[in-house]
Amino acid sequence: MSTESRNPRSYGLDKMSAQEIVRLMNEEEMIVQQALRSAEADLAVTAERCAQAFVNGGRVFYVGSGTSGRIAQMDAAEMPPTFGIEPDRFIAVVSGGAKAEVKAVEDAEDDEHAAVDALNKAAIGRNDVVIGLTASGKTPFAVAAVRHARQKGVWTCGIANNRNTPIIKAADLGVVLDTGPEVLTGSTRLKAGTAQKLALNRISTAAMVLAGKVVENLMVDVKAKNHKLKERCVRIVRELTPATADEALEQLERHNWNIREVIHVLSRTPVS
Repeated sequence: MSTESRNPRSYGLDKMSAQEIVRLMNEEEMIVQQALRSAEADLAVTAERCAQAFVNGGRVFYVGSGTSGRIAQMDAAEMPPTFGIEPDRFIAVVSGGAKAEVKAVEDAEDDEHAAVDALNKAAIGRNDVVIGLTASGKTPFAVAAVRHARQKGVWTCGIANNRNTPIIKAADLGVVLDTGPEVLTGSTRLKAGTAQKLALNRISTAAMVLAGKVVENLMVDVKAKNHKLKERCVRIVRELTPATADEALEQLERHNWNIREVIHVLSRTPVS
């Protein structure tokens, strides 16, 4: 596996200065963007599938272990406040459960039964999407989840950082993020993890845009849970209507910070 291979450029890592290490890592990160560009078409297809699932009332499940699981949890957790959706629409299934989100539970990634059991308990169906993430491409937890979901007629995507791996073969669509060997051998929290995080950014954001959760490039369904987000709501209303800041604030407070309702009130042409 390329992610477990030694990187010739970092053979002398232990002899480098801090600045040399940082520079090398910066240079190696350029490979992440190349990998993402190569996977653009597949990431777009996955986003379209997720958008379709969302519009049809389905859910998107991210399944992963270790770094991949924590990346999945991070993206899923950001969806409700960003797009104003319920927390059960994008769901992270992480091996080892909730404790693995903050502390490594390395042996949990081998538990195939736990992955299948988690999806069965969630009652996955044909309106859902299951996306498995694993740098190696062969993590039993993620592979078992994708294989089981596909057998149940659920559309599946497997994201890996190595080619011709079990998860790529098990999924309806395999997305290869070929980031190569890490600066620190086998530490896939580096390039591989970064590529997976950026891939999920693209999938979830594009899916929500396609599903109508964005107007122009503005988060019109953002939840105003703090002062910063309330200020953002005011700016969004001002961008999309002739309202002043005071008028926008007044209407937002009157309509419980529902931007769409406020735009409907203030605009000549309601935003759908």
